[in-house]
Amino acid sequence: MAQTALTESHDLAADARLAAARGVPLVLLYSRDDCSWCEKVRREYLGPLSRDPATPAVIRELHMDRATVLIDFAGRRTTSAEFSRQMQARFAPTVMFHGPDGGTLADAIVGFRLADFYGAYLERAIEESRTRLQTRK
Repeated sequence: MAQTALTESHDLAADARLAAARGVPLVLLYSRDDCSWCEKVRREYLGPLSRDPATPAVIRELHMDRATVLIDFAGRRTTSAEFSRQMQARFAPTVMFHGPDGGTLADAIVGFRLADFYGAYLERAIEESRTRLQTRK
């Protein structure tokens, strides 16, 4: 599990500042502990991306089924489970693409359908997010 683990977010405001400083989106995997599809997304897609220094994103994970203390984009204290509910992340895995203010930059990828195309969906959403960030400047 350690080799496929993603960095868990505890402070979304700080993660968003880091992403903004790099000029890239914040990519969040909303996951559940009992989700085999989440593990597949971690192992085959987001894990390798997160370890690549050239990746055009900051990648973090939030556990939808844990009450882990979390600082939201506005600097308010909440939990990962409550924040997931606020973001309407109902199904695991869900991958969302956030800007510096926490707003979404591309459509979320919900579930794990069409494995042959998942990587392409992810790349397209990251690229769309980067384009939106650049046009905001």
